[in-house]
Amino acid sequence: MSKLFLVVNVDWFFLSHRLPIALAAQKAGYEVTVIARDTGRRREIESHQLQFIDIPFDRSGSNPMHEIRCVLSLIGIYKKNKPDIIHHVTLKAVLLGCIAAKLAGCRRVVNAISGFGYNFTAGRDGIKQKTVRNVMKLAFQSKHFHFIFQNPDDVRQFSGFQFVPEKNIHLIKGSGVDLNQFTYEKEIPKEKVRFILPARMLLDKGIVEFINAAKSIKEQVVCKAEFILAGDCDPINLAGISEDELKAMIDPPYIQWIGFQKEMFHIYKESDVVVLPSYREGLPKSLIEACAAGRPVITTDTQGCRECVVNGYNGYLVPVKNTQKLAQYMELLTNDKEKREQMGKNGRLLAEQEFSIDKVIESHLSIYNTILNS
Repeated sequence: MSKLFLVVNVDWFFLSHRLPIALAAQKAGYEVTVIARDTGRRREIESHQLQFIDIPFDRSGSNPMHEIRCVLSLIGIYKKNKPDIIHHVTLKAVLLGCIAAKLAGCRRVVNAISGFGYNFTAGRDGIKQKTVRNVMKLAFQSKHFHFIFQNPDDVRQFSGFQFVPEKNIHLIKGSGVDLNQFTYEKEIPKEKVRFILPARMLLDKGIVEFINAAKSIKEQVVCKAEFILAGDCDPINLAGISEDELKAMIDPPYIQWIGFQKEMFHIYKESDVVVLPSYREGLPKSLIEACAAGRPVITTDTQGCRECVVNGYNGYLVPVKNTQKLAQYMELLTNDKEKREQMGKNGRLLAEQEFSIDKVIESHLSIYNTILNS
């Protein structure tokens, strides 16, 4: 039985984004081990007959000595267990994991980078970006490693670095959505059109733009629309917005913050339009889930986000940080039920064509097979 190690920053991210792949690999005959920081969901992972190894990844990446200790821990784990395939997920796990894999003599490595993150967002410190790229070169340069990206922009950017052969770079659009779980739902009749922004409360997710756009059209739509923020604050993230800052910005009941929501399908079902004015993404799971549930989407014309919307077909694309354009489309969809319904139907068709979890699983298993046979 081939050993597959899935290395992820934290346990909850594995459960939300990679569990179906792990279970499919298990069904295909792999012995699957998850390596992640245990934030209290280890037992939930182990309940699926998956093995678990706790490693205290620090997502902020501000302590070099901590990063070195994580690399040393991974080296020890890889040497002791001798996995047949190591699959690193998210930029932090990929960076540290690739260094560890090289030092442990592991060649069968696949790396999934959902997006280049905070340090690659436009306007960030150029010195920091250069430092990250230098570390990437050290970690990633290999004839054997494989990389998975979620959108063509990130594929092109990474290809330009020339770290690995072109044939080892793969495009898989997102982490997939279960079309049987996220079913198409007609808009539920209610007094107000409900706009939902489902994301962590980060500046880079366009939280401020969403709030300001809603405020700018309050006089026109206050009796017809409401705006909901659904997601946790993330104080560890450098782009995080604190609870106090967020509460000072919102305008209840017109603009509300409902925090983290575990059952997102219910949230989409109760909403009418999904909005994500993000500055940059890999490919947002929230948007492909919104498409599957039949909800129109307003998002930004940037990496990852534009993959989820055909402009004017299942939603609208707006320039990054353009509050005025965002408000314009919010107001338009508030007043056009027929357009919302048609865009929702179109979004479901797009999800069926592009974002099915079955396609994502099939692509991953194909890459695993390629690596095993190389």
